[in-house]
Amino acid sequence: MNRIGIGMCLGIPAKVLEVHDNIGKVDYGGVIREANLSLVDAKVGQYVIVHAGYAIQILSEEDAKETLELFREIAEVSNRS
Repeated sequence: MNRIGIGMCLGIPAKVLEVHDNIGKVDYGGVIREANLSLVDAKVGQYVIVHAGYAIQILSEEDAKETLELFREIAEVSNRS
C-alpha cells in the first residue's frame, strides 16, 4: 500500500508465445501463463503489458527488457532487506 493506504497494481511485461483466438500464452521470464489478448492486436514474439489477465498494451522489445531488468533490480534490493 502507498502512504495513503491505497494498494497499487502493476502491469507486467510478457512475451507472447502463442495466439489462439483472443487467448495467448505469454512468458513472464520463464513462467508461462494465459492472457486475454482481445484488447490488443498482439502477435507471437511481441511483448505486451498484462494486467489482471488482460494484455493492455504492446511494448517494444527494448522497453520490455528494460522494464523487466528494473523489476529484477527492485527484487534484488528487496531481498537484501
